[in-house]
Amino acid sequence: MGIICTMRFLLVEDNLDLARSVVDRLRLDGHAVDCAGTLSDARDCLAAAPYDLILLDISLPDGDGRDFLRAERRLGRDTPIIVMTARAEVSDRVNVLDLGADDYVTKPFDFAELEARCRAVLRRRGAALQTVQHFAGLTFNPLNATLGVGNELRELRNRELRLLEILLAAPERIFSKDQICDRLFSYAESVTDNAIEVYIGRLRKKIEGSEARIETIRGIGYRLTSR
Repeated sequence: MGIICTMRFLLVEDNLDLARSVVDRLRLDGHAVDCAGTLSDARDCLAAAPYDLILLDISLPDGDGRDFLRAERRLGRDTPIIVMTARAEVSDRVNVLDLGADDYVTKPFDFAELEARCRAVLRRRGAALQTVQHFAGLTFNPLNATLGVGNELRELRNRELRLLEILLAAPERIFSKDQICDRLFSYAESVTDNAIEVYIGRLRKKIEGSEARIETIRGIGYRLTSR
């Protein structure tokens, strides 16, 4: 898909075949994807975890996706939303954009088009929100997935990058394994405590040579701090 780093998607779609295809496509690139077949399930997912992008169908068993979109924006939530609709009229597309959608894709769609629209939305959001970060000898650029330690540039794998984003968002804050798991993996993925430890270990190696370190707080979680 070519999206810059690992993301967590919420797919709101009741067509099981389509949902399965979209989920499989996104997971090929290492992204975490939760799928909700109803608006009620979507609200439950949003109450439990944050998402980087929502793919939203319009016609759902328990309501209209546009009402969901309208409610999200009225609550001040700015998670990017791409509407997936079978309605091809210009007025319908204008309507969802006016309600606060970041983009739309018309069904049936080619997966390449969906991927391109996801990339465009995330890049626009990234340009607004993501800047080069500096901390304790680290220079982190989330837009090109690189980490600078001194004069050395180190590449980050998808989930290493995502983990560093989480920790750098609040240095000195302790993140529990559950909080980290919620950001890195979807509900459908079976995750052990050891998996989190593996990613922590990999990231520790990537930041070696700087003044930054990832501290283990026994029984609680991890935090990014400086020596």
